Amino acid sequence: MSDPKAGSTATPATDHYVLTLSCPDKQGIVHAVSSYLFMTGCNIEDSRQFGDHDTGLFFMRVAFSAQDPVSVDKLRASFAAIGDAFKMDWQIHRAADRMRIVLMVSKFGHCLNDLLFRSRIGALPVEIAAVVSNHPDFRELVGSYDIPFHHIPVTKDTKATAEQQVLDLVEAERVELVVLARYMQVLSDHLCKQLSGRIINIHHSFLPSFKGAKPYHQAHARGVKLIGATAHYVTADLDEGPIIEQEVERVGHEVTPEQLVAVGRDVECQALARAVKWHSEHRVLLNGHRTVVFA
Repeated sequence: MSDPKAGSTATPATDHYVLTLSCPDKQGIVHAVSSYLFMTGCNIEDSRQFGDHDTGLFFMRVAFSAQDPVSVDKLRASFAAIGDAFKMDWQIHRAADRMRIVLMVSKFGHCLNDLLFRSRIGALPVEIAAVVSNHPDFRELVGSYDIPFHHIPVTKDTKATAEQQVLDLVEAERVELVVLARYMQVLSDHLCKQLSGRIINIHHSFLPSFKGAKPYHQAHARGVKLIGATAHYVTADLDEGPIIEQEVERVGHEVTPEQLVAVGRDVECQALARAVKWHSEHRVLLNGHRTVVFA
């Protein structure tokens, strides 16, 4: 009997990585990056770049592989000289590493439920470390996913203590991203600064036209023809952080306020899920008050 392995060549194990960078735009950046990857035995599998003429900044995302075993720490150490030479803000990540995130929610659970399910089926490359809520309503839902649920009530007198509990949880669980999945509390400037670039919010895109209670009912009363949602990074300026993704859907005159609410929930889920996915895949780079998204 012949050996089935005879003459076969085993395929070396391949590790995949993502390099992201931004820096002042100048000649030689792409050449320096590609030469570095060639010299370290890596292979570029996808490369995207953008030069912003308004800001004079250059942005780049490179997905690459290495057949010879190499650690992320070694890659980072060897790339540091190039980063310094071009004054880069850069990061290197293993593509297979799932980002650890915390979800925060109040009493509207559609985005929470959507993100929990997407994570379970592998549609989001994340690991949900915990869910935080200022209400106990979704404890059972979160428990069905075997994810820790933290009920942290918030009042005017306890707000600072509650936010510190969130920061302590983020540190203890090594959380890289916080997602406000319809968390209906205004965050303090301190918390926004502590989590700068690491916290995403979702809201309907009627702001500032329809503020306050029942925005979809206000929209119906004004005959709105487009329902929208915006996912953005959180800053101290309420609902004015850098936009990551937006979603819209056209509606007609026959749509009721209740149907507008249902459509709004759908577009909120879609916009937030894409924003979380792109952030966790290191596809979003901050560009001042804007973002560069290599989707």
